[in-house]
Amino acid sequence: MARVNSRYKVLDNFNHTCYDWSSHTEIKIMLNFKDKKKSKKILIYGFGKTGESCFNFLNKYNEILVYDDNHKAIPKKIKKKYYLNINKINFFFFDYIVISPGININKCNLKLFLLKNKSKIITDLDLFYFNNFKNKKITITGTNGKSTTAKLLFKILKDQNKDVKLIGNIGIPVLTKSKVKPETIFVIEASSYQIDYSQYFKTDYAFILNISPDHLERHKSIKKYVRAKFKLLLNQNRNYYAFIENNKYLNSEIRKHKIKLKIIRVHENNLSIKKLIYNNYFNNINNFKNLLFILQFAKVFKLNKSKLFKTVNRFRGLNFRQQITYNNKFLTIINDSKSTSFSSTVNLLKSYKNIYWILGGLAKKGDKFLLPSKYFQNIKGYIFGKNISFFKKILKDKIKFQSSNNLEMILKKIANDIKFNKNNHSYVLFSPSAASFDKFKNFEDRGYYFNRLIKKTKFIKKIND
Repeated sequence: MARVNSRYKVLDNFNHTCYDWSSHTEIKIMLNFKDKKKSKKILIYGFGKTGESCFNFLNKYNEILVYDDNHKAIPKKIKKKYYLNINKINFFFFDYIVISPGININKCNLKLFLLKNKSKIITDLDLFYFNNFKNKKITITGTNGKSTTAKLLFKILKDQNKDVKLIGNIGIPVLTKSKVKPETIFVIEASSYQIDYSQYFKTDYAFILNISPDHLERHKSIKKYVRAKFKLLLNQNRNYYAFIENNKYLNSEIRKHKIKLKIIRVHENNLSIKKLIYNNYFNNINNFKNLLFILQFAKVFKLNKSKLFKTVNRFRGLNFRQQITYNNKFLTIINDSKSTSFSSTVNLLKSYKNIYWILGGLAKKGDKFLLPSKYFQNIKGYIFGKNISFFKKILKDKIKFQSSNNLEMILKKIANDIKFNKNNHSYVLFSPSAASFDKFKNFEDRGYYFNRLIKKTKFIKKIND
């Protein structure tokens, strides 16, 4: 591949946060990735779901090479023709480098190469924007509740006869092939990793649901983590909206930048809304707060209020995300295997009384248990998995707890404890507040395992006997 001067050098060195992309025509001319006459030389770094979707999107019209720190992740047919050996990478010129969200620039095999070519890095979000810039986009980010909020909004728009697609971090890459009409609306779940390296992506409506310390092993500090999320607001113009909570970190970023878009603060001050909701799923604080974002959006987007609440009251949530798996007069079981930090669990612990809380796994760096002491008496803890000693230290002098490496044994203990205290409605909360990789493939694997144990141990029957 010959070394040539980039035809898009002006873009490579652009200060994207200051530039107002007012001309869609200009974008289409300069950044059209589907024109063989203006074929671009592109490196795709990372070949998971996202990398593969980028390859399928770009390959027909551009010159593509691929690289992954784990070369075994690349399929043989792709590897044979497109794989670039790390020793040769500096001898090639690329117009763009498409980087997968899982790649950490500061901790990867191509660290020096990426830092040298940082201005050329784009993401699948950028490619998606260039290809669909005329369509309405609603992008949802935040620390907790992204997937659930995105799914609920998708269902609401669907029930209002909108042509809508749900994509992004929820498990469907944004470049997944599908029929797109001019009126198609995209609901996009976006992680901090996806937003962090994007340069051009714009969204008509941005949700930043909540902010608490997360992914600090990558972002290093809460401020840098917030900054990654906040990038979602920087390229927007006056026709766009952002829905955010009153958060000191977000407020600090707003003061630092000249924000052009309309900012709508989401407050928990309209409690009359609760009278319209009879779905138990929204009894917990997390889910209700996230619903408020959608309700604020609905006003701006002029959605039918009656239809909206019908959808809300039918909604059952996503698997393993504060999911009510059993509910009767005396017992509620909540499978919240998705919880990988204390911050994602705290509001659940505030929402109920008489809680039997199962937690444990690989603790996240910098995570803190910030539950006010007035809630301690409502909770009994049951610690399992790796790092039991860590969780014991955290919970000491706060709540009563027991521990076991065996989750099945823990369920037996809880069943006995509930039988002993059967006068009150009991909440069994499986919310590990830690990563699953000590014993499981992922949070889904952990969630399914918990559900199987409930059946295997005849947990509900034991309590009712």
